[in-house]
Amino acid sequence: MPSRLARQIDAVPALVDHMVRLGGVATRRELLHIASRTDLARALADGSIHRPRRGRYVLPQVEQSRRVAHELSGVVALRSAALTYGWKVRTVPERPEVIVPRGRKVRDESRERATLRRAALEPHEVERGVTSPLRTVVDCARHLPLDEALSVADSALRSGLLRSTDLTLAAARIQGAGRMRVLRVLVQAHRKAANPFESSLRAIALDVPGLAVIPQVGIRLAGGARVVPDLVDVTLGLVLEADSHEFHTGRARLTSDCWRYDELVVEGWRVLRFTWEQVMLQQAWVRSVLERAVALLTRRTHKLHRGLSPQA
Repeated sequence: MPSRLARQIDAVPALVDHMVRLGGVATRRELLHIASRTDLARALADGSIHRPRRGRYVLPQVEQSRRVAHELSGVVALRSAALTYGWKVRTVPERPEVIVPRGRKVRDESRERATLRRAALEPHEVERGVTSPLRTVVDCARHLPLDEALSVADSALRSGLLRSTDLTLAAARIQGAGRMRVLRVLVQAHRKAANPFESSLRAIALDVPGLAVIPQVGIRLAGGARVVPDLVDVTLGLVLEADSHEFHTGRARLTSDCWRYDELVVEGWRVLRFTWEQVMLQQAWVRSVLERAVALLTRRTHKLHRGLSPQA
């Protein structure tokens, strides 16, 4: 049996890993799902996590990005900017992401401290040393993979700092390299996506032909109960669930999950469940499953339209 001290020491790295999975920022309530108040206090004391304000926690990289950007006479940008605004990201960058003006010389040793991009920023695109919320979303959409960019855009809408109309208006003005990439993110961003885990699953689904999922669609079950799955394709009758073990623990929650799954299945929905590790680390397999599900459900739909049973 590990000693009490060993368990306490192990708790802090687990807490940091939990914050990484949550997107680099978290509320006190989110962290207390897996950690005790003592563990949280210990992580704060040793600098493993920071508390910029009451009830809100961030990884140390968030504050580090401001210091590095200031030293480089640059601006905090991309995912580092997103974290500064308290948005959750799919991947916390290993080094601060910073924009410096074109033509500005940066010493070699300074380059190693940050991931640099050069760009001309208008005054309205910078707020207190950080790219503005809209510029941050557009930069992420232009330069990052779809799952990373969509996670940021969804979180921006969820935070309330940006509205869907802001992204719609911005889409009409987008020009330059990567325009189609940016437009795709601005159009697909959705405030109902709960976290980067769900956003990443949706990003994979967006690349599957014939699949059109919508976040958090309410489904009325027999008897009047209503459930809200993570992603739903109403046409195909397909439900995608992002199952995070941090929030699916305990007998009561397991019972609820089983009831939800069984009720959806007997109502005729095809339900696919994916873990965090699968969505984040096994995307090719997840896409393969989705492609096969679409093919199966499309064949079933065609048979039903011809008056045949699904088993015919």
